[in-house]
Amino acid sequence: MAAFARVDAFDLEEDAHLALAKAAPLPGLHEVLVARRDLFTWPLHPAEMERYDAVVFDPPRAGARSQAMALAASQVPLAVAVSCNAESFAHDAAILCGGGYEITRVEPIDQFRHTPHVEIVACFRRRTQKPRRNRRLLG
Repeated sequence: MAAFARVDAFDLEEDAHLALAKAAPLPGLHEVLVARRDLFTWPLHPAEMERYDAVVFDPPRAGARSQAMALAASQVPLAVAVSCNAESFAHDAAILCGGGYEITRVEPIDQFRHTPHVEIVACFRRRTQKPRRNRRLLG
């Protein structure tokens, strides 16, 4: 994502945080802000998300209920969800759709062959949102 725009990345897990911090200064990338934050218990509030053109979230198996509720209350025009659990994805998607988003694309990804595990990637767009050009992404 940082090849296309500035990225603010939030993750609680230390390994993910360290990997993001290591990759952030690579040449050819836009600025990447890396911060540790538990989005399950301390989600970004709608006002914090107003500066973003897009939000990408990849929650643990339990889903992103708190963050999905805050995102649904925001005016972010585009959201992308990545999920390893179809049930929690359905709950998060219902929250977003109830908050004014529509699903524009869903792709199941079978990256673990010969297992029942499937990753889901879905794009959501606000139904009544004019495009913005802040060129800043949250992911």
